Amino acid sequence: MARKLYKGSERKLFGVCSGLGEYFNVDPTLVRAGFVIAFLLFGSGLLLYLILAILMPEKP
Repeated sequence: MARKLYKGSERKLFGVCSGLGEYFNVDPTLVRAGFVIAFLLFGSGLLLYLILAILMPEKP
C-alpha cells in the first residue's frame, strides 16, 4: 500500500513538520530544526513551510 503525505496529528502550527516526520519515520523535532536551519542559512525555510502548509491535505 502506498504511503500518502498528510498533515500530522502532532500539530504545533499547521502540522507540516509532524506530517513530514510521520511520512519519513523521523522525529518531528528534527524536521522542525531542519526548517529553522534552512530559514537561518538560506532564507527558504519559511517559504517552503508556507507552501507545504497550503498544499498538504488534512488527514481523512
